[in-house]
Amino acid sequence: MIYLKKSPKESNEKLISRFQKKVQGSRILLLVKEKMYFRKPKKSGFIRKKAIMRDHYRALREKQKYL
Repeated sequence: MIYLKKSPKESNEKLISRFQKKVQGSRILLLVKEKMYFRKPKKSGFIRKKAIMRDHYRALREKQKYL
């Protein structure tokens, strides 16, 4: 859980923006969106492998860009 206390001079808009930054920083929203739909366990590993390969190829393209 994320808890925030409003300081006496802080506006409500500032408090809301500070709360949104905390939520995005803690990745809570990402986890909630992932759990919105059921995904088979094998599929999770497959997605992770694809992400690793995507990062690998992205790094290779960056190296070739400056050759």
